[in-house]
Amino acid sequence: MRFLLLIFIIVPIVEMWLLIQVGGVIGAVPTIAAVLLTAVIGLALLRRQGLSTLLRVNQRMESGELPAEEMLEGIVLAVSGALLLTPGFFTDAIGFAGLTPVLRQWLVRRLVGRVSMFQGGVVGGASFREETKGNTLEGEYWNEDGQREDEQRKDEP
Repeated sequence: MRFLLLIFIIVPIVEMWLLIQVGGVIGAVPTIAAVLLTAVIGLALLRRQGLSTLLRVNQRMESGELPAEEMLEGIVLAVSGALLLTPGFFTDAIGFAGLTPVLRQWLVRRLVGRVSMFQGGVVGGASFREETKGNTLEGEYWNEDGQREDEQRKDEP
């Protein structure tokens, strides 16, 4: 909680200081134009990166895999987009860093590394488990009386 409080206090102060410094060097109108230009460029890059990530999510889902990394990349892209829409150079720098594929993938790998200790759980009522390596033998079996286990349970009162 203190961390968020510091962010909401320190980031606006840094933004104001940077805007004043840049405005003092290049003037007010060019500073405002630069803030608007970085927002427009950032949103164009965000759109392109977001579509690329969405295509990778679809490919992973079609192949039957859970697109966890791609979903985390989508979250990083959304946060980066919000930072790019926030007026100021400091948040723009962080937002552009989130749009950089190398930095974004590094951050996602760190997040996946922290989350990977949770191997099983329930999400939205559906259970999941981390995929294990090795062979899986699928099949059915019957009891000695010739009934399957699930049929036997239906017959019992």
